[in-house]
Amino acid sequence: MHNLAFKAYGQVQQRTASDKGIEHALFLQITEALEEIARADAPSPTAKADAIHRNQQLWTLLATDLLNPANSLPTDLKSRLLQLSKFVQKTSMEILSGRGDIADLIEINRPIIAGLGGSVQSGIQGEAA
Repeated sequence: MHNLAFKAYGQVQQRTASDKGIEHALFLQITEALEEIARADAPSPTAKADAIHRNQQLWTLLATDLLNPANSLPTDLKSRLLQLSKFVQKTSMEILSGRGDIADLIEINRPIIAGLGGSVQSGIQGEAA
């Protein structure tokens, strides 16, 4: 029953939320999970790997969208975001192998969240006008 409710809610959310709103929510949720791992004295290896993996998936989806010819973002912005995606993938592997710092991933995601948050707020204000 829980899965049916979640699926139905997800379908409604997809119809009502903007793409930027969904991106913002995903980045926020995943970054908060990374921050929770960073704050933990002895994080569970499974929880740490899961949070990093989810972040990698998000950045992979973002990179895939950026490479789509229909993506209308400016070329320079797409290029910079693709470079960040590569950095996230490399850093994630370093963290999982015990050599990197999860704070680097958080530092990458937080400005993205802030930027998307501004876009979401602009979209909401535009809809209200």
